[in-house]
Amino acid sequence: MVSKDIFDDEDRIRIQSEYDSLVNNLYRCKNPGDRDLIDRAFKVANEAHWNMRRKSGEPYVIHPISVAKIVNQEIGLGAKSIATALLHDVVEDTDYTLEEVERDFGSKIASLIDGLTKISGTYNKESSSSLQAENFRKMLLTISDDLRVILIKIADRLHNMRTLDSMPEYKKMKIAGETIFLYAPLANRLGLFAIKSELEDLSFKFRQPQIYNEISSKLKHSEKKYISLINKFSFPIIEKLTDAGIRFNINGRPKSIFSIWKKMQAKNVPFEEIYDVLAVRIVFEPAPGIPEKTQCWNIYSIITDSYMPKPDRLRDWVSRPKPNGYEALHVTVMGPEGQWVEVQIRSKRMDEIAERGYAAHYKYKGDNFPESELDKWIKNIRLMLENPLDDPVEFLDEFKMNLFSSEIMVFTPKGLLVSLPKGASALDFAYEIHTEVGNKAIGAKINHKLNPVNAVLMSGDQVEIITSDIAKPEKEWLSFVKTSKAKEAIKNALKTELKDSIQKGMEILDSILKELGLTANSEILKKLITHYDAVNKEDLYSSIGLGTVNADDMKKELKKSQSKNIMKYWDLKLIGSKKEKKDIELSQKKIDKSVPFLLRENVENAEQSYEIAKCCNPIPGDEVLGYHSPEGTIIVHKPKCPVAIRIMSNEGNRIIAVKWAIHKLVSFLARISMSGIDRIGLVNDITKIISSELQVNITNINVSVKNGIFEGTIDLYIHHTKDLNNLILKISNIEGIENVRRVEDFVK
Repeated sequence: MVSKDIFDDEDRIRIQSEYDSLVNNLYRCKNPGDRDLIDRAFKVANEAHWNMRRKSGEPYVIHPISVAKIVNQEIGLGAKSIATALLHDVVEDTDYTLEEVERDFGSKIASLIDGLTKISGTYNKESSSSLQAENFRKMLLTISDDLRVILIKIADRLHNMRTLDSMPEYKKMKIAGETIFLYAPLANRLGLFAIKSELEDLSFKFRQPQIYNEISSKLKHSEKKYISLINKFSFPIIEKLTDAGIRFNINGRPKSIFSIWKKMQAKNVPFEEIYDVLAVRIVFEPAPGIPEKTQCWNIYSIITDSYMPKPDRLRDWVSRPKPNGYEALHVTVMGPEGQWVEVQIRSKRMDEIAERGYAAHYKYKGDNFPESELDKWIKNIRLMLENPLDDPVEFLDEFKMNLFSSEIMVFTPKGLLVSLPKGASALDFAYEIHTEVGNKAIGAKINHKLNPVNAVLMSGDQVEIITSDIAKPEKEWLSFVKTSKAKEAIKNALKTELKDSIQKGMEILDSILKELGLTANSEILKKLITHYDAVNKEDLYSSIGLGTVNADDMKKELKKSQSKNIMKYWDLKLIGSKKEKKDIELSQKKIDKSVPFLLRENVENAEQSYEIAKCCNPIPGDEVLGYHSPEGTIIVHKPKCPVAIRIMSNEGNRIIAVKWAIHKLVSFLARISMSGIDRIGLVNDITKIISSELQVNITNINVSVKNGIFEGTIDLYIHHTKDLNNLILKISNIEGIENVRRVEDFVK
C-alpha cells in the first residue's frame, strides 16, 4: 500500500456518495447481518484499492461499487453476491489473499472470488489465444458449482463496457469482440434481456462507431416524433384497459440500436425502411383466480379491437416460454400514422423475469412452477462441463454453440417435446434422446418419411430414429451435428475406436518387425511417419490398425536402404527448420499498439506485410481492424466479420488498430447488386456510367430477367468506398433501377 495519500476531498466524497447510493437502494437484503457483511466488504475493498486509479482517472474502488450496484439493482442478487462484487478484484490486483478472504468472509465468498479471479502463471503466456480462452473456460466451469460467478462476471463486463472510452483502441476492439461473442449471448441465455441489449449496443458502438453514431443520430432526430406517436398510439389502449378494470403500466421506446442494425442487415434495407422501430410494453398486475396466460390474451383482444394486427408478427411466449425463461405475448399492429408498432404484454412476474433473468426466475421457482427450459439448459451445460475439452479454444467454441438463441421444437413418436438449436439434424435429436440411440443411428423417419441422419429438422417435426446394432459413429458426423451433447458423444466414441486401432496397429507393426529381424526404435518410426505422411506415431499406429497402411507395402519400405531414407528425413527436417526459423522471426516482429498501423500501397517494400481478409473483403474507407497472425502478417478484417469477432474473443492480444493510408495506386475488388423493372437499354446505361463516367474497371457482370424484373451483380475494381458510394448513387438514379447495394459477403 502506498504510504502517501493521493486522494483529495473530492475523491473521498465521490467514493462515499457512490457507496451510499448502493446501500440505500438494496433490493434483496432483508436479513439483519446483510448490511454488516456489505459494510465489511466495502471497508476491505476501499483499503485494498486505496490510492489506485482506473485508466479514466477515477478512484479504482468506484468500479467494484458500480459492479455491486448492477449485481443488486439490475440482476437482483443478494448480500453475498454484493460483497463478492465489492471484493472481486482485491485478490488479483492487491496484496489481499484468497486465504484472507476465506478467513474474513467465509468459504462461499472465497469460492466465488476464486471463480472470478483471472488465471495467472498457470499457462504459457506466449500463447495469448490459449491464455484468453483458458480464462473464459475457468470462468464458465464455475456454472457447475455456482451460477452467481457468471452473473457477477456479466455485471463486471457491463461496467467495463460502460467505461471503455478510456482504453486504447486495440483493447477496445478486444473487449468489444469478447462481449458480442460470449457475454451478450450468455446474458441472453440467462434471461438478462436489458443487460444483453446494452452489451450488444456498447459492443456495436466500439466495433463500428460510424454506423452506430449514424443510427443513434437518426433515432435522436426522430425522438420527438416517436414520443408523440407513442402517446397517440397508447391513449385508446389506456382508456380501454382502465375501463376493463386492469391495473397496468404502459411505456414506449425505440428498439435498441444493435437490433435495428441487425434488421437492416437481414432485410438489406436502410434505417428509414425498418417498419417496427417502436415498441410499447404493457405490464399488468394479475387479477387473482385468473391464469396469467388468459389475462395476456384478454389484453391482446383489447389492443386488436383498436388496431389491426400483422398476423405473421404474433409471438406467443406465454404458451411456450423461451429457453431463457422469457415469457410474454408480442403483437405488431398498424399504428395511427401508418407506422408498425410492436406491443409486448407481460404480467409483473413475467416482467421481473425478463429484466432480472435467472435471479428472478429462481425467486419464483417455488411457486409450483414446473422445470423450465432454463433449468434444463443449465443441467445440460453442467453435464457438458464435467468432461471439458483439453483445448481451451475448442472448448469455448463448443460452449458458444450452446448459447443458441434460435431454437426449434420437435416431437418424439409419443408426442414428447424436445428443444434443439435451429439447423439441428436428426442425429442431434437421436443423441438428445440417448447417447446409445445416437451411436447406433442409421436413419430417421421425419413426419413418417424416411430420411438420412444428416437431415435438417424443422420446428414441429415428429421424429423417429432408426437404429442398427452394427452401426457406429463416423468422423463425418461431426461436420453436421449442432449440439455439444452430440459432438461430445461422437468424439468419445471415436476416441475409444482410435485407442483400439492404435493398440491393434502397435501389435501388427511389432509382428512385422520381428518377421524382418528388426527392433522398433525412433529411427524406424520417423522413417515410417515421414513416408506415410502421418502426424505422429499414434496416427501411424492407427492407420496400420485400420488397414489404411498396407502391411506388404510397409515391409518393402522397411527393407529399403536405411541410410538413404534417414538422409531424406533429415533433409526434410532441415528445410522445415529453416521455415520455422523464418516464421518465428516474422512472428516476433514488434508492433507499436499505441498508434494505428498504416495500410500503405507499397506492401512489397514495407517492413510489415498485410493481407485483406477474404472472408469480409474490406476496402479503403471501411472500418477495419488488424489481426497480427503468428506468421507475422497483419490480416485486415471488418469489425463485424464473424471470423474477426471469434479472433477478438480467442486471440484478443493479437488485435491491433489499423488505418487506411492508401490513395489511388491500388484497386480493390468489390461487388454491387441491383434490381428493378427491366427495359431495353438498361444494362447499356449501367455499364456506360461505370466505365465511361466513373472510369471503373468491370471484371464480371451477371444479369437475369424474370417476368419483367431485372436482377444483377457487377464485380469491379475501385479505390475507396467513396468511389463505390458515388457509383451506387449514380446507378440508383437510372430509370427502372429500384435497389442498388454493396454485397459484402462474397468470395473472391
